[in-house]
Amino acid sequence: MTSICLIDTSIFVNLLNVPGLNQAAVQVGADFREYANNSCTFILPMATILETGNHIAQNGDGRLRRQTAQRFCDAVRDAFEDEPPYRLSEYPNTREILEWLAEFPDKAGRNKSPTRTGEGTSFGDLSIIKEYERCLDRFPMSEIFIWSLDGDLEAYRHVPARPPRR
Repeated sequence: MTSICLIDTSIFVNLLNVPGLNQAAVQVGADFREYANNSCTFILPMATILETGNHIAQNGDGRLRRQTAQRFCDAVRDAFEDEPPYRLSEYPNTREILEWLAEFPDKAGRNKSPTRTGEGTSFGDLSIIKEYERCLDRFPMSEIFIWSLDGDLEAYRHVPARPPRR
């Protein structure tokens, strides 16, 4: 079975070893190698790219920011050029973004989860969830999951049912 992994910002900052946001870098790196060895397809959603770039620009001294930004640019550029290990998500069109905007106030106003009562779903997370749903529609026979250190996003996992044996 093929697997499709949408990478959340909490994972990408660890893979890029962003100072101050890399507390799980060792475990994330080990998990990445395991997923890669199992031929997982790694998708970089638009929100992950934008949020990670913001975190890098707001982090540490100028020298560290520049070094980290270069690793980020190399990884994202490779994804744009279809070089492994990452692929880009499909960027949304105007109609899709307008649909998300219509949905966003309700998502932001509701508690993200029973344990996160002071926080709603961010627009970035909503866009990653929408990309997950798009993958479900396109690849229903694949395992699809959002790889995140955020338990709310980590809950998005689809494992297709196996057909009954005859």
